[in-house]
Amino acid sequence: MNVALSAKLNAGNNHDTGQENNCGNVISPMHDIPLYANEDKTVYNMVVEVPRWTNAKMEISLKTPMNPIKQDIKKGKLRFVANCFPHKGYIWNYGALPQTWENPDHIEPSTGCKGDNDPIDVIEIGYRVANRGDVLQVKVLGSIALIDEGETDWKIIAIDVNDPLASKVNDISDVDQYFPGLLRATVEWFKIYKIPDGKPENQFAFNGDAKNGDFATSIIAETHKFWQTLMNQPNGGNSGIACQNITNSNSENVIGKGDAAKLMDDAPDGGDVEEVPDTVDTWHFIHLK
Repeated sequence: MNVALSAKLNAGNNHDTGQENNCGNVISPMHDIPLYANEDKTVYNMVVEVPRWTNAKMEISLKTPMNPIKQDIKKGKLRFVANCFPHKGYIWNYGALPQTWENPDHIEPSTGCKGDNDPIDVIEIGYRVANRGDVLQVKVLGSIALIDEGETDWKIIAIDVNDPLASKVNDISDVDQYFPGLLRATVEWFKIYKIPDGKPENQFAFNGDAKNGDFATSIIAETHKFWQTLMNQPNGGNSGIACQNITNSNSENVIGKGDAAKLMDDAPDGGDVEEVPDTVDTWHFIHLK
């Protein structure tokens, strides 16, 4: 489709090597790709940041102009998600819904916690291992609510509309039937994945139970409205998010295509590709209390 990114990124450095749509224009994965993929607003675009079974912690860079997908850095080192037995890396295609924003000034009534200042996360459970930078068209099935350091961190559960099971999986209640054990494994994964880094077990709203598709789509619609408010603030207001874009003509932050290309050309080099340490393959055996 016309909004697909051509990003091909290395997992051993912090450099993004492509961020163009099919017309060759530099775009923002957060701001320039439409949230909705059809007129009925029943299909959504998902930007893949982390393909299934990989470990590199890649994400849309919120503070960098045009928001390229980069590998996260912590304490000067590239971040990799640990393998918590029996899981290998991420257990689904992981990414974000464009044109959404979890507003940190908003207390979500259903969780009692504020937003985490990120686009809303999405996990895609279909059979195909996607590529980093892919833009998938997905059907929303439900959501779980991770509470991360006092912030609401929604995880939308979705499936690629082109997956062979997409026509049979229409809501969260269908997931256990066609993907038995996956919801339980998903909650476990999010609960324990930071423990090898010395962090405590993550907590969830709703006792870790998944909410249905209607609930999830209402949350997405709300975060889309928050994003629209964000785009009307010069330089993203106090959010710290770079809001330059080339497609939102009514935005305070729209720029020309040439200016967008120059921002990417002038961006600092990501450095040399580093050898991925073999410790990334370590199994971590976690015992929950």
